[in-house]
Amino acid sequence: MGGRVNPDDKFSVRHGFEPENSEITVREEAPSALRSAFVQIAYEAGLSPTHLRQIVCRVLRVEPDSWNWSDFPNVDEEVRRRVGECEWWEVYDLIEAVHQALHSPGTHGLRGAFRVDVFEREINKYFRKAGIGWKLDTGLVQVRGAESFNQPVAKAVVRLEATGLYTAKNELHEALQDMSRRPKPDLTGALQHGIGALECVAREVCGDPKPTLGQLLSRHPGLIPAPLDQAVEKAWGFASEQARHLREGQQLDYTEVEFVVGLAATVAGYLVAKHRP
Repeated sequence: MGGRVNPDDKFSVRHGFEPENSEITVREEAPSALRSAFVQIAYEAGLSPTHLRQIVCRVLRVEPDSWNWSDFPNVDEEVRRRVGECEWWEVYDLIEAVHQALHSPGTHGLRGAFRVDVFEREINKYFRKAGIGWKLDTGLVQVRGAESFNQPVAKAVVRLEATGLYTAKNELHEALQDMSRRPKPDLTGALQHGIGALECVAREVCGDPKPTLGQLLSRHPGLIPAPLDQAVEKAWGFASEQARHLREGQQLDYTEVEFVVGLAATVAGYLVAKHRP
């Protein structure tokens, strides 16, 4: 491996260059290239193969090979084998576990100069470059959508928090959590929470705490300009039908849920900006 290189000394980091975000093509899998990159980035952040093996074996509930002592090539090969063979969702469990260990190394028995910022930065850079629909945020691997999804949701969360609408903010957070569940996202829950956030905001700005979103749109015709109100009402109807009255054999599509949650966040942000600046 040679001497350890300072990851901040890379040309791209010094000059602020990053690759274009690739179209998201990976969600419920962990390609071999990601598994290899994860190990490399953990080393860049300061972990040795022995450190990393300790975390990998703990998360995967396996015993380390007792005959492996030297970091290179023996322990490194063991780490790469275990990371390469585990289930796809366990790779993301490992990413979270490494972040946690780097964030508070003393509590995990680790000693050394570790860089949690490097690990988070480089993992997220790789996710964007490789078209992986996840992001590492505050130590948790969470769903990452297209920019058309990420920006309105993030903007809505900021506005809801700034105006004290914490219930609606939490509903949006729960929607994202449901979309981030592994190995299968809870799409029904995501729909319910996404529309629930919008319904909560609409009730607040109308001063009408009980009606459904459909009823609010009917009672307050100026709430959303026509004919946009019809689109919002149809989205609410879709969510009600799919999430609250799901039929046997019926399956939700991830992209449709992402669209509805993104729309709910956009409209919630609009209502706050218009009625509670």
